Amino acid sequence: MKIYFLFTTLLLSLHLSLVHADNNTVNELLKTYATQGVIKADANKGRQMWQKTYKRNDGVTERSCASCHTKDLTAAGEHVKTNKLIKPMSPSVNSERLTSPKKIEKWFKRNCKWTLGRECTTQEKANFLVYIENTTKF
Repeated sequence: MKIYFLFTTLLLSLHLSLVHADNNTVNELLKTYATQGVIKADANKGRQMWQKTYKRNDGVTERSCASCHTKDLTAAGEHVKTNKLIKPMSPSVNSERLTSPKKIEKWFKRNCKWTLGRECTTQEKANFLVYIENTTKF
């Protein structure tokens, strides 16, 4: 029983240290966004945008972030056009997420254009970041 408790404590500590590392990257980006006018990032607005369906320029095609990444950020997704596997977005199950500001900005630019038909505003990026960061399997 003591070994089980110790093992569980060790795993939880490891998880929290990974989330802490991710928080540093997210906090760094949020500070940058604050210099660009963002006052407060809102995870609820990020969730709403994630699930919202956007009509594309052709007026017919509809997409959402969840179309490829799913509504459950702890689950794997699949690109709707290429069928390529997309690893879970949540840092709680994918330690590669939210670790590189450069990659985060690259994917925001690419995915916002593909899904929304335009680049995301700084406020939208901040909302998405805190939403993704706060999703957890635990």
